[in-house]
Amino acid sequence: MITPKCLQHGDRVAIAATARKVSPDEMAPAIHLLQSWGLEVIVPEGLYAEEHQLAGSDAHRAEVLQTLLDDDEVAAIFCARGGYGTVRMVDRLCWDRFLQHPKWLVGYSDVTVLHSALHKMGVASIHGIMPINIPADAEHVDHPALLSLHQLLFDGTVDYTTLGDCRLYRSGQTVAPMVGGNLSMLYSQLASATDLDTDGKILFIEDLDEYLYHIDRMMTALRRAGRLDKLKGLVVGAMSDMHDNAIPFGHTAEEIVWDAVKDYDYPVVMGCPFGHIGTDNRALVFGIDTALNVASDGTAQLSTQL
Repeated sequence: MITPKCLQHGDRVAIAATARKVSPDEMAPAIHLLQSWGLEVIVPEGLYAEEHQLAGSDAHRAEVLQTLLDDDEVAAIFCARGGYGTVRMVDRLCWDRFLQHPKWLVGYSDVTVLHSALHKMGVASIHGIMPINIPADAEHVDHPALLSLHQLLFDGTVDYTTLGDCRLYRSGQTVAPMVGGNLSMLYSQLASATDLDTDGKILFIEDLDEYLYHIDRMMTALRRAGRLDKLKGLVVGAMSDMHDNAIPFGHTAEEIVWDAVKDYDYPVVMGCPFGHIGTDNRALVFGIDTALNVASDGTAQLSTQL
């Protein structure tokens, strides 16, 4: 696995909009925060382009990201926000220059498509808070998402001695690379060039604003495709703002996930502080061996060292 270098004071980093459009006002808190970390922030020409919901056409968004991928002096790329659109442009990208000079790519939600592409190429990446989620007080308040992202980027460590109010579903210990991201995006990539290989991995999933029967459909599809058979562990983050029909589906999102994996024997923990939960969305590193310990007393620990 190729692991980009940790950041240092004075490094150049950039913001890219691969999905929905953003405005200068929305990006200002993130730019100020990154500058307070001692980083030089590049705001590429075309970042604020618009085409209906998207940050410009597919070709435009791919061109802006490609320029940053090819820039050897950029040490990290922060995806501005999620929404939808990255899957429309990912196949336009050329990764040759990037693989010669790898850099951190940071984001979550719709950015899962890029995480999957990088994992297929053997490059580590960071599932973490994005500029759109960074509040104006970020320079003065110790938000968990920002503390963990800074620690991972500069010190190369993730160490969650306790994952908080998680819910134990099956105890166990394992060490394996972590992969995954947004469940809807993983589902949308099945049988595509960026379809994720989950064998021997700890799978992480989270989602937002989905109907419960959609969660069941997606988990059933992953199970039928063999993506749940040979896992080393399953970590479920926030299942935020779920919806139901007039006739209830009858199960919560976590119960649906458990039903899909209950017949296996790897450790499973849910309700972890990752995903669409704003400044509580702790950083994870994908592609690197991660130690997961789900204890029988209901506590869970997760750690990674680059």
